[in-house]
Amino acid sequence: MTAVVLAAVPTTTYYLVLAAILFAIGAVGVMVRRNPLVMFMCIELMLNAVNLSFVALATRFADIDGQTAVFFVMVVAAAEVVVGLGIIISILRRRPGVNADDLAELKG
Repeated sequence: MTAVVLAAVPTTTYYLVLAAILFAIGAVGVMVRRNPLVMFMCIELMLNAVNLSFVALATRFADIDGQTAVFFVMVVAAAEVVVGLGIIISILRRRPGVNADDLAELKG
């Protein structure tokens, strides 16, 4: 006897549920953690979750607008990484034990 393996074909719903889970993990990480570097990574995780939902819906509706939006979100995220990560790393080098509450003092 041969076993028949039925593989579940991933649908748009699977991708949207995964995007929602990733976004929730990122949101909880931003709210719970106080380390600015971890918060920064959680924000990037949230952006990637939104990108996943854009691509899934663009594929579902056979429209390129979602993938175009993903391109612009990735460009903005890359610029954010260059500027934001540079600032965060320079602050963490000067004061290694800094948290997000201490960064509020930089407002002036």
